[in-house]
Amino acid sequence: MTSGNTPKYRPATNLVHGGTERTQWGETSEALILTSGYMYDSAEQAQARMAGEIPGYVYSRYNNPTVAMLEERLRLMEGAEACRTMASGMGAMSSLLFAPVQAGDRVVGANALFGSCRWLIANQLPKFGVETEFVDGMDMEAWERALSKPTKLVLVESPANPLNDAVDIAAVAELAHKAGAQLIVDNVFATSMLQSPFELGADWVFYSGTKHMDGGGRVLAGAILGPQKDMEEIIDPYIRHTGPSLSPFNAWVVLKGLESMPLRVAKQSENAAIVADRIADHKALRAIRYPGRKDHPHYEVHAKQMKSGGTMMAISLAGGQEAAFRFLNALELVGISNNLGDAKSLACHPSTTTHRAVPVEEQASMGLDASWIRISIGLEDVEDLTEDFIRALDSALGE
Repeated sequence: MTSGNTPKYRPATNLVHGGTERTQWGETSEALILTSGYMYDSAEQAQARMAGEIPGYVYSRYNNPTVAMLEERLRLMEGAEACRTMASGMGAMSSLLFAPVQAGDRVVGANALFGSCRWLIANQLPKFGVETEFVDGMDMEAWERALSKPTKLVLVESPANPLNDAVDIAAVAELAHKAGAQLIVDNVFATSMLQSPFELGADWVFYSGTKHMDGGGRVLAGAILGPQKDMEEIIDPYIRHTGPSLSPFNAWVVLKGLESMPLRVAKQSENAAIVADRIADHKALRAIRYPGRKDHPHYEVHAKQMKSGGTMMAISLAGGQEAAFRFLNALELVGISNNLGDAKSLACHPSTTTHRAVPVEEQASMGLDASWIRISIGLEDVEDLTEDFIRALDSALGE
């Protein structure tokens, strides 16, 4: 399901109808095809399907009708040539990082990345003879130096987990391509509703479908989108033989979540902007990082690339980790969780959760310390959210 990359309809319509293929029963909702394998009419047909000589499904580790509907819907959403989904976001990211490289290749990542993404580059790729380097995402001179020699892959995340750092995607894409590299953009925080990495020069776009796509904290899923030729020749053999397959049930749940994603992301972003403004001057705060606020140090880059400030913010408590923990423990409405993009507002302490595997000195290079809280804003009434955050910030003062 990868022919063409020009959607017929606009994004919100594609997220309701895109990729739907009905069975002979003519169901309204997408069919949930729970099966491990498929039957053939003859031994000759089995041989031809397995050889790829005729279309059809052969094994759900390779492909599945429900999963294929999700992949086509995401392809249309992003305007990509091809999409593959996997069992989790990190299943997708590890496939994208490992399948194309070999010993002697070079991979460069922005300093600010989700903890597991950074761990793969820092700890796993070097085991296989791949040279790796991290760069301050906003330092264009550092990017020029890092990409002055041949490179295979470049990974950036903007806004980045957990402090909403920015990367000028178009500028880095130009440098990456001069170095012979393909640029991967982790677009999880922004979502396709607010940022279009392919339009900025990305070669690959990555998503954790666990987040805004599901939107209800129900299932794990991951997706990568990119060139059809590379997907078929490089990614497909890797995922077929290593098996990070997405469950058809999880694919079906994400399909249903996509139908409401434009509405959810718009309202969550609206709520986030209001909450950020209302708590910004609280005396318990040392700093606030929200992409839509002009006091964000990377505001101009975010404003150039994003349609709004998004659903995520980070706050630094003046009293360090003790104050951060007092804040979290005082929350009544907002849940303590390391998930994000949910309809429910969630908060976590990155240094001890999402980025705990990143050494303290590396956290510091990202600007992260134990005073920071990451917040994912949901769909609750903004007045209730404001009251909960201000009450928790009052508690953080420890007075």
